[in-house]
Amino acid sequence: MKNHVSIGLLGLGTVGTGVAEIIYRHQDQLMHKVGCPIQIEKVLVKDGTKERGWPANDIVLTENPYDVLDDPELDLIVEVMGGVDETKEYLIRALENKKSVITANKDLMAVHGPELHEIARANGCDLYYEASVAGGIPILRSLSDGLASDRITKMMGIVNGTTNYILTKMIQDSRSFDDVLFEAQKLGYAEADPTSDVEGIDAARKMAILATLGFSMNVGLQDVDIKGISQVSGEDLAFSKKMGYVMKLIGIAERDGDEIEISVQPTLLPATHPLAAVNDEFNAVYVYGESVGETMFYGPGAGKLPTATAVVSDVIAVIKNMRLGVSGKTVVTPQYEKKLKSDESIRSKYFFRLRVKDEVGVFSKMTQLFAANNIGFERIMQLPLEDEPGIAEIVLITHSAQKSAYERIVNELNDLDVVFQINSSYRVEGE
Repeated sequence: MKNHVSIGLLGLGTVGTGVAEIIYRHQDQLMHKVGCPIQIEKVLVKDGTKERGWPANDIVLTENPYDVLDDPELDLIVEVMGGVDETKEYLIRALENKKSVITANKDLMAVHGPELHEIARANGCDLYYEASVAGGIPILRSLSDGLASDRITKMMGIVNGTTNYILTKMIQDSRSFDDVLFEAQKLGYAEADPTSDVEGIDAARKMAILATLGFSMNVGLQDVDIKGISQVSGEDLAFSKKMGYVMKLIGIAERDGDEIEISVQPTLLPATHPLAAVNDEFNAVYVYGESVGETMFYGPGAGKLPTATAVVSDVIAVIKNMRLGVSGKTVVTPQYEKKLKSDESIRSKYFFRLRVKDEVGVFSKMTQLFAANNIGFERIMQLPLEDEPGIAEIVLITHSAQKSAYERIVNELNDLDVVFQINSSYRVEGE
């Protein structure tokens, strides 16, 4: 009879190596927490002939996934290989073989999370995925355990380190988006194809996972309103700063009554807001609860060891469940039917930067247009353009307005004879 827990690892890249490193280096501490040794016994790799350093030399490597998934001696599976469709089939195979699964795969969980949870429950297995959102920050466990007695009303945060690094450097160093993106790629913060990060898709997947847990509803990627940062200009950031704001790519999940909204978009925050001070590749999530009030979770959003730490924490939780005989029984199914807010129910302040005719009557026409849509101005600034006579730039921030009214205003401003161009418009939050 075995006196240890055997792990099968799918993937031995950056995070996979970190998982193995933590398990080997922290063995005494892990044994104290779970009551027995933890051993990685088999690892799925792309190339079994590749030279590898410690700790890979101490474990069996295979290029055949079923050597891992179908091994009856393995107690649980850790997936850090990435991918969606093929990986989904691997995890289903593991769960049907009665093996609990830990994954760091946000793409998979955002798309197929509810289905995988149901398969895990039917087979008496656990499915844990703390590392899928915000790297080393224990935000998922905080929502499911630490804040379980509260009713979460809003989650707002920076959940993508690449875009936060880019915006930080654009603001601090007055550099262009393309310049900082190239630097981020050289440093390894951004992928060769950065689309998922800079267009907000990565953050949207994470917000879908957070909303599913925080609001106890089945929320998918298709429910998230997404806008990335690729069109953000240095002028936008400079004017934001002049008006006392800092721009971040913010994920928002908010509940009013039984209706929710989820979005990811470049957002202006007051410079005094805690999230405004979160810079470089760091992540932070601001959580509002009816009882607890406001809490913020901050830390590294990615990286080898921070992410691996979250994975191994899930390993500990799964092993404890195994020893208590409650595997597959700890996850609560979503309690509420998903109901998305209409555009009339979503309210926010908005930032506009416009090029207009520099002549008498411009403000009057704009004021009439905004008033007709029940939108007032909170602050406004006009700057004549010295190199373009007859043209002025107007920067304004509205009072809180319906999203539907904001979208009408965007269309109607484009048709107004005194407006040459809407340079940009963004949501304003945190006040």
